[in-house]
Amino acid sequence: MASNAIWFLYAKYMRKYLVEFIGTFFLVFTVGNTVIEPGAGPLAPIAIGSILMVMIFAGGHVSGGHYNPAVTLAVWMRGKCPTSDVPSYMIAQVAAGVVAAILVLFMKGDAKISAMAFERGALIPLLAEFLGTFALAFVVLNAATAKANSNNSFYGLAIGFTVLACAFSLGGYSGGAFNPAVAVGITAMGLNAVGNIWIHLIGELAGGAVAAVTFRFVSPDDIQRAVVSPPDRPTRTN
Repeated sequence: MASNAIWFLYAKYMRKYLVEFIGTFFLVFTVGNTVIEPGAGPLAPIAIGSILMVMIFAGGHVSGGHYNPAVTLAVWMRGKCPTSDVPSYMIAQVAAGVVAAILVLFMKGDAKISAMAFERGALIPLLAEFLGTFALAFVVLNAATAKANSNNSFYGLAIGFTVLACAFSLGGYSGGAFNPAVAVGITAMGLNAVGNIWIHLIGELAGGAVAAVTFRFVSPDDIQRAVVSPPDRPTRTN
């Protein structure tokens, strides 16, 4: 009986971590295959946003569909992710990024890969990663965790399109990772210099954290309750 209970708990939690691994793997795998030649050229953000969207729809009901340590941080700060899950989520996500990078390099063979060069310094790419990750985490919190949007069917589309839009608008400054697992993956592929990874990690984690603080300020529980179940207005009687 005890062994059955232990197996049930093990399977329950491992399902979530496995889904986070799978979703993050296909995200980073798509990034590598569309960016490294022969890739998708200027259409790469469409493929990347699309794979994120479908993976969120596929696994969101199991793990929440974070696929991003910065999003996990934001959801945890929001109070919608147990503290016990945070390290395992992040480990699964980063591990998936590394595995995806290895497979991309194997499949691409002798492709010529050059690391991004931030010739104007670290501030602009750091700001780009911060803004893109802030937008992503803010949309996740509002579309997937707010009471007013509970049980909606559009959250995956909103999140995927946020990445697509930010990749088009900010990718030229920083590479458009907006995700520490993607940052680790593209660094392992050689698309980002090891010495520059701190720019991505700091900008992304800060963006997720600030998004959570902002969400809690602009959308406290009492306001969300008022939106979902507004108080009845008194009716006028003649």
